[in-house]
Amino acid sequence: MQASTFNDSLVSDLGIALFCVIGACAVSFLVSFMTGWFALGRRFKRQSDPYGETKTAGPFFYTVYMRLWSHYSSVIRLTAAGDALYVSILFPFRIGHPPLRIPWDEIRFGRTKFFFRTYIVLTLGNEEKIPMRISLRMARNLGILDRSPS
Repeated sequence: MQASTFNDSLVSDLGIALFCVIGACAVSFLVSFMTGWFALGRRFKRQSDPYGETKTAGPFFYTVYMRLWSHYSSVIRLTAAGDALYVSILFPFRIGHPPLRIPWDEIRFGRTKFFFRTYIVLTLGNEEKIPMRISLRMARNLGILDRSPS
């Protein structure tokens, strides 16, 4: 009788673990749709490595806001290269978030204020128009302020 209890407990524990993994994957895909990452991934999935001089910021100690002011905190890495902006999420959170390569001619620059803080707004994709808001500090570290016409 004790073996049966052990097996039942093991099956129950494995079922809970599987449910949690499937739930985490579903949430990650939902976040991808909500933030616009899914739309960007259809056109800008990374196919090559950064070219030219590169500057990287993240993933830790940076927050990036996207559509609906949803945010990625300490999980996103941006690399500004000569040819494009490269964006990726840390591996454990990558489900539904393929690494992106967005050419500079597909990015529009702007500024906005929110709760007394100034953000640089990168509108990604001429067709998709997905906003990505980054802090001034992150923009300086990436050299994005030098690219912005404003």
